[in-house]
Amino acid sequence: MPRTRPVLLAPHLAVPFAVLLLASLAAALVVLPRGGADGGVLLAGYAGCWALYAVAVTVLRRVPARAVVPLVLAGAVAVTLTGLAAAPRTSTDSFRYAWDGRVQAAGTSPYDHAPADPELAGLRDRWLFPEGGACASGKDLVPLADGGCTRINRPAVHTVYPPAAEGWFLLVHGLSPGDVRHKALQTGGALLALAVTGLLVLVTRGRGDPWRAALWAWCPAVPVEAVNNAHADVLGVLFSVAALIVVARRRVTGGVLLGLAIGAKMLPAVLLPGALSGARRPSAVLRVLGPAVVTVGALYLPYVLLSRGSVLGYLGGYAQEEGYDDASAGGRYLLLRLFLPDAWALPAVALAMTAVALTVWWRGDPERPWRGALLTTGVAFLLMTPGYSWYALLLVALVALDGRWEWLGVALAGAVAYLVGGDAATAAYGTAALVVLGAARVRSRGRNRTRPRAPGGDTETGLPAPPLEVPRKR
Repeated sequence: MPRTRPVLLAPHLAVPFAVLLLASLAAALVVLPRGGADGGVLLAGYAGCWALYAVAVTVLRRVPARAVVPLVLAGAVAVTLTGLAAAPRTSTDSFRYAWDGRVQAAGTSPYDHAPADPELAGLRDRWLFPEGGACASGKDLVPLADGGCTRINRPAVHTVYPPAAEGWFLLVHGLSPGDVRHKALQTGGALLALAVTGLLVLVTRGRGDPWRAALWAWCPAVPVEAVNNAHADVLGVLFSVAALIVVARRRVTGGVLLGLAIGAKMLPAVLLPGALSGARRPSAVLRVLGPAVVTVGALYLPYVLLSRGSVLGYLGGYAQEEGYDDASAGGRYLLLRLFLPDAWALPAVALAMTAVALTVWWRGDPERPWRGALLTTGVAFLLMTPGYSWYALLLVALVALDGRWEWLGVALAGAVAYLVGGDAATAAYGTAALVVLGAARVRSRGRNRTRPRAPGGDTETGLPAPPLEVPRKR
């Protein structure tokens, strides 16, 4: 008689179990911003949310096909909206966004004046610039030279954000009712995050694997960084995902969208090799690069005409402050510095990234440009070890496009670097690198074996296949 493989979770139980996990995840995310101020405590709660997320996505693989998309979308709404439950918890960047929007609405270039400049004193209000006793009692307030204080970080320097992001700040300001404070940008971040989910569902459903959209839609980084902290990175993610989806068929459109992504956040420039995967003819390269460059230039042009000074703002100072130009000055290049002298770190990054970019461009899959984009982005993160967790929103979206879950460890390592730092950050990035290398090795061995997909698992993603009753002969 035939034997059957045991079913770990029956399909009719998968949906309620997934709903229970999502409810638990949403509850944990609502509580998370109200936790203690200690970075270790926050990290423990955040790691717990990631554990629930991992189990929920695994269970989703057991859900009947007809229920996957509704469950992904319902979970996306529930998880995303948790970011609206509290004021920004771990970042004050959105206060600068609100200020830049206000400055632009007054007809002034945000690149010309710092928030502390007396020329803009007439635009101050008690939310961004508390007065009197509030300056002594409030936390995360920065003192000003005139005796006041502000919620805006680095108030003495010009803005660092590129023009598409500045346009977003102006749009949110213009559409927001008075005295809405942080909720306007949080709501905007939630809408952008859900728009990314919608794009991912469309493309993954067309490929027959809509569960992958949950890798973004249910990820704790989305409500924390894109919604609660309202980071503008999510705007760049939306344009990046759209660009990678269309660039294989519509190179000019893909180039324009990629230019918009770079204009929202400089980081998506690392996607260029992936977007050019397999484009060996110069004409094909120019059809992507040309529109991207023209779009970035067009975005900057109004600010060039409006501004009296440089439209790069504090970008150069920010790079120096974060130690990207000098490994000995900051917490960057943590893994490279384990093996190389500090002075060699930056040249090593340049050499390694050039090699990866050329390989992806020349040998990448033109039908799946997100695969090469994920590789270049992930390698850049491991080499440069950024200390801000919201940068990884782009990486999470690329994982959802491609399905290679092991890169999510790099995103979690960024949170460790931000909340705790020090040796813990080095250990987290090192562990993430080992997981990536191990998963790549396992997947490579799986591709070399000719066996059915269902019994052995999904060689594209490395995740186990849903348990099926497979008859076996004696």
